[in-house]
Amino acid sequence: MASKSLSHLTSIILTIIFFSSLQISSLVKADFSRNLIPEKHGLKQEKLSHLHFFFHDIVSGPNPTAIRVARAPTTNMSSTGFGAVVMIDDPLTVAPENNSKIVGRAQGIYALASQSEAGLLMVLNFVFTEGKYNGSTLSVLGRNAVFSKVREMPIVEGSGVFRFARGYAQAKTHTFNLKTGDAVVEYNVYVFHY
Repeated sequence: MASKSLSHLTSIILTIIFFSSLQISSLVKADFSRNLIPEKHGLKQEKLSHLHFFFHDIVSGPNPTAIRVARAPTTNMSSTGFGAVVMIDDPLTVAPENNSKIVGRAQGIYALASQSEAGLLMVLNFVFTEGKYNGSTLSVLGRNAVFSKVREMPIVEGSGVFRFARGYAQAKTHTFNLKTGDAVVEYNVYVFHY
């Protein structure tokens, strides 16, 4: 009788364990992805915005905003500076003058990525600090052929007001000082966002 009760008790315990493991596995097994309703996440009608500002790349003086952090070995030096990497925290202003109102910063890196011309790989964020865009960013990832009159680079994403952003930036050199290497670049940015 005792062995029959023990056998029945073991059956009950195994059944409880089996169904408990099914419940736990169904809790653990979550879907990898799901479709969402954009409006419930604050995404309304998409709009196109145009931003216009000046990028000040200052490599000279006591307070540079662009600093070379790497370069190719001297045995591999090229006339284009191929292999150099520059970290930047450049001011973005409303006008080309150094003392004009700052509306943000360009933060990131650019690298000299061409052996045949001055071609930069730009990997940076435009970090805005003024008006309705304060705290928002736009991310640039693209090629900048610096001696072309107008260069176009993709805007690949954004944050804050610019979540889900996409678009392009056009850069045009406003001034370049051959003696110091400092440059002021005019930017026109066209971006779709919500």
